[in-house]
Amino acid sequence: MKILGRHLVAELSDCNSRVLNNLPELKRSLLEAARRSGALVVDSVFHRYNPQGLSGIVIIAESHLSIHTWPEYNYAAIDCFTCGTSVDPHKAIEYMKDALLCKSIKVRELNRGIPSDSDSIIAHKTEARKTPAMVHD
Repeated sequence: MKILGRHLVAELSDCNSRVLNNLPELKRSLLEAARRSGALVVDSVFHRYNPQGLSGIVIIAESHLSIHTWPEYNYAAIDCFTCGTSVDPHKAIEYMKDALLCKSIKVRELNRGIPSDSDSIIAHKTEARKTPAMVHD
């Protein structure tokens, strides 16, 4: 595979249900996780479900971080997809584990990229860190 990025998929259980349902705190935490990973935040969107649960996505110049929470099960699903080598997605996941007061976590890492006969990391756009393009519908 010609590797363009890493995608961490995290299952967080035994989290604090109050934190999982607190929109301002969750948004602050996911933005801070992006910052701690070394990512450049471009935009974010969060949504509250009725009667409970939240979803959020932080768009970063290097791809995205997302979260979906189920407070009734003390569970959160987090994706952290980063391209290039300047961001450490493991730092984002570790920060979120602490922020959600999580007692149990399972993380899987996937390489994302172009299929090929051998593995190699290929260059990614470096200009994205200087001036991220913001696109809104």
